[in-house]
Amino acid sequence: MTRPRIPCSAPAPREDAASVRAAVDRVLASGWFILGPEVDAFEAEFAAACGAGSAVGVGNGTDAIAVILRALGIGPGDEVITSPLSAAYSALAIMMTGARAVFADVDPQTLTLDAAAVASAITPRTRAILPVHLYGQAAEMPSLERLASRHGLALIEDCCQAHLATANGRPVGTIGIAGAFSFYPTKNLGALGDGGAVVTNDSALAERVRRIRNGGQTDRYHHEIAGVNSRLDEIQAAILRARLPFLTGWTAARRRLASTYRRGLSGAPVRVIAERDSGHVYHLFVVRSPRRDALQQHLRGRGIETLVHYPIPIPAQVAMRDQKAQECPTATAACGEVLSLPMYPSLGEAEIDEVALSVSSFPED
Repeated sequence: MTRPRIPCSAPAPREDAASVRAAVDRVLASGWFILGPEVDAFEAEFAAACGAGSAVGVGNGTDAIAVILRALGIGPGDEVITSPLSAAYSALAIMMTGARAVFADVDPQTLTLDAAAVASAITPRTRAILPVHLYGQAAEMPSLERLASRHGLALIEDCCQAHLATANGRPVGTIGIAGAFSFYPTKNLGALGDGGAVVTNDSALAERVRRIRNGGQTDRYHHEIAGVNSRLDEIQAAILRARLPFLTGWTAARRRLASTYRRGLSGAPVRVIAERDSGHVYHLFVVRSPRRDALQQHLRGRGIETLVHYPIPIPAQVAMRDQKAQECPTATAACGEVLSLPMYPSLGEAEIDEVALSVSSFPED
């Protein structure tokens, strides 16, 4: 397979390489690999970066969502409303608890959860709302906050694509009862393997999450509750500590590149996903085209890699057949049109110009 001249993402260490190597060597020399000083330090540093009272490291972003739900006592017989347009792991995390995932459609401009659709989906069994901060942009949190408050529901944020994003100036993950983050390698803050974290300002909830992630233990071999085994390991925590100081600069670079894209794509035969909030951190830069597959092939022929996030709405996944999934026509239409263009901090302005020019040269019909 020919390597693209301009890849869609670039997760390997670059300017942070020396710091990452030193972090790995530090852990190897220590001989401590699970729930040690690196995890403790990263949790404190990440909580501070997120403006949260606590952070708890877990195995991945999926587990972060599931553990929050378990810590809130949500399980069989309960419903959690979430987005149909995301990685399926958002809904799978709900299903891991025995609860039912209920899908509400998305806003046609931003593709984040639509508050009016959420309101229509609330039933007596609804326990929580799980908005996804899609592509790095926060969902419409003020409206969702009001809904959650009115109906006595937990508001849990899927922040897996939104490290350092804000909603009306408020850090994501701190608006609801808790936020779930992923450190998959391609994320804005990525590990070199799997990892995740829960952030919250509720200290009692943080303590329950800590217990659940470690088998429900109060201390070694004393299991008070039926927990899970989902722990951020020391090497990944050390790597994340090494990369965290770069995140503010990387975020600024993503925003700058997104502005260049928007200028370059003015008049191009695509629709750019709207930026509703300046707190957008551009995990992905996504455009829409009714001829998406042909556009992707057009760009591939010019050495430009693109990806589709996401080709199938979650309710249409075979794994959701027992969830009595609802139709979400706006999300379904978007899944046939969305295309993610290259976006990562080391991408050059000239490369952005080349991608935009190639998109603009795509014939409209």
